[in-house]
Amino acid sequence: MFTGIITGLGRIAAVHASGPTASHGKRLTIECPPAFLDDVALGDSIALNGACMTVTTLAPAQHQFTVDISAESLDKTAGLAQTGAINLEKALRANERLGGHLVSGHVDGIGRVTHFAQVGESWQLRVLAPRALAKYLAYKGSITVNGVSLTVNRIEDQAPGCEVSINLVPHTVQHTALGTLVEGSPVNLEIDLIARYVERMLQPEPQPTRPLAP
Repeated sequence: MFTGIITGLGRIAAVHASGPTASHGKRLTIECPPAFLDDVALGDSIALNGACMTVTTLAPAQHQFTVDISAESLDKTAGLAQTGAINLEKALRANERLGGHLVSGHVDGIGRVTHFAQVGESWQLRVLAPRALAKYLAYKGSITVNGVSLTVNRIEDQAPGCEVSINLVPHTVQHTALGTLVEGSPVNLEIDLIARYVERMLQPEPQPTRPLAP
């Protein structure tokens, strides 16, 4: 589990194919801030732009670690197949503050930035979410964009999907990779975890199947 509070601004330094065909995944070498790996062990979970990955090798002296990402995960996420800045968050400990909201690290869909511009001292970010996620998005609700826990300020249902408007304070822009976004950028989205259970509870009670007659 995660909180959507970024604990390190990293960089995908290298991308290596795990095999000769598109059905193979990739191995990513991640550069991270000094001391970021001090409490990390092999097998630990770290979210990369909101996608939970497992640490496969560690090189603390070089401030680097690697993860292996499958072709399926590459197909369902954005920004993990090329070098560049990336948001990092280590898994939540039970005794830590829940500064954002409950985040599983499982990407629900890929959105597209429709607008990103400075307004006063802050920035306005608008993202078009897939139509299938529209029912989970609400005014003043939570959404995770590239691993960052954010509050929805406005929603607008459109034919291709649901556009969410978000206000980013200067601290968020300066300490995450969201500041590198431009119009058209794909982003990883995760809906509020509680919304999943609410939907399930509101569904009709499943009816048990009758056993076949002998």
